[in-house]
Formats: sequence, structure tokens, C-alpha cells
Amino acid sequence: MKLIIITIITIIFSNTCSAQTAGTATIAGDTTLTARDTTIPKSTLTIGAVYANNASYYGQKSAESTPYAALAVSYRHKSGIYFTALSYKLLNDKNNGVSATSAGAGVTFKPGKKLSADLNYSHSFYPAYSPLLQAGNADNASVGFTYEDWVNVALRGDYAFGKTADAFVTGGLSKSITVCSLGKKDVVTITPSADVVAGTQHFYQTYVTRQRLKDSLLSNILSPIIGTSPESSTTETVSATSFNVLSYNFKLPLAYNRAHYVLEAAYQFSLLSKQAQSDAGKGNSFVTLSFYYQF
Repeated sequence: MKLIIITIITIIFSNTCSAQTAGTATIAGDTTLTARDTTIPKSTLTIGAVYANNASYYGQKSAESTPYAALAVSYRHKSGIYFTALSYKLLNDKNNGVSATSAGAGVTFKPGKKLSADLNYSHSFYPAYSPLLQAGNADNASVGFTYEDWVNVALRGDYAFGKTADAFVTGGLSKSITVCSLGKKDVVTITPSADVVAGTQHFYQTYVTRQRLKDSLLSNILSPIIGTSPESSTTETVSATSFNVLSYNFKLPLAYNRAHYVLEAAYQFSLLSKQAQSDAGKGNSFVTLSFYYQF
């Protein structure tokens, strides 16, 4: 594991490049679409379309395959306040209509010259018996900080609540690298990143309680024969919650950037931790194709 992390960090070594204005969207616990900062603050409207071979929830995936197509829109005021809406369709879902929708609002600001912060809240709408892992918690509040330097360092906390309540903390590194330019008004970039996710997990524990029948009539009769007091046992199952490392995620997005739009192909490999409740120690692969246009 250490070798993999060292290898990823070693790859991130080229001169940084400021990508042209673009929008980003993820459907992996964070269903927001936000515009990247520009040199001069201005109000922007961004629309996006995404295809993914599977839905990722902090590196985890459902037991059944959940490829999807999504449409997203985001309006960001020059003050930093933004509003988002997202709708996506599970391609294996035979029912007509969308499989889930989400709406949210947030604000971005800069506490320092190189430090930026983001606060947001979103609510999602899922149909009954949705196969998505996050369907149980329709509300999500998050706060994130990014320190922008030669390598960007990010720390994010999410609180998802609804039928249950879950908390997640993500820390990661990323680096934007210029690959080439196909013309005078475009640039091709690659932005490798690595992050670690820790979060809550819910499970059930079973306890077996044994009790000696010391004072019973049966005990007095059997003790001289068997030499010990007989026992009774009861079984009790209770719910429990733990907070552990869930996954190690490595993402490699390749993007073609122009003045108003971005085409992006990304590959993500997620290694689940030994503490994960399902598929512990196994790896998941995710591929996404995205298009964003900003007005």
C-alpha cells in the first residue's frame, strides 16, 4: 500500500497549469456541480453530462452493477454563492423516468491567499428500493478546504443523514499537469489525485449471555451429580456503529479544455480497506466520460 501511494505521489511532479474555466461533477457521495475559480470573479452558468460504468460511493459500489447517465446544471454568482441541480438515470433500470434527482446550494470563499473553502447542502430524491448505497440518506451537508500550491492538498467532511446518519472525512492530494495544446485556444491536462476516506459503518453484533442457575431447585438436584451448576443462555442482537478507514482512491482524469467547455475521461481505482464491512481488501474500478459547458 505504501509503495502504491509513493508511486502516485512521485508521478505528480510536473509544472502546474491553470486550467481554463470549467465545471466539475461527481456522483459519489458528493452530488454537486461547481465551477472552478477564475482570475476575475464573475457569475457563470454551467451545464454538464456524465456517463459512468458504475456508481461510486466513497470508493464502494452496490452488489449489482449501476451504470448511469447524468445531467447537471450549476449557477454560481460572482459572490461565491451557487445553486446546483442533478438528475441521473440508471441504465439497468427498466422503469421509465429518472432514477434519482438532487438539488443543493452552497458558497465558496477564500480564507487565505492559497486557501479556499466550500460549504454546501443538498437533498436527493430516490425511488423506493433504489439500489444506490446512498439512497438511505437523502440529505448531505459538507465542508471542504483546499490549499493550492505546487501540489493541492484537500480536506473534506460530509455528514449524510436520513434513515441513518453517516459521517465521512476525505483527505487527498492532486496536481494539474499540462500535457499538450492542440491549438492556440485549447489545452490538454491530466490531474492525478490520491485520497483516503474514513467514515462510519453500521453493523449488528450478537451477544450470548450465560447465567448459572445457582439457587434453583434444578441446581440443587443436579449439582452433586454433574459437579457444577447448570447454565441458561440467551442471545441478543444489537446494532453498532464504527468509524474506520473505508477506501484508498486513485483517480486519473484526462481533460481537453477550451474557453467555454471541457471534455473529460477519467479512471478511478478504489482499494477498500481491511475494515470495510463488504468486499474488504478488494479493488473497484470506475470509468467516467464527462462534458461541461459554461456560459
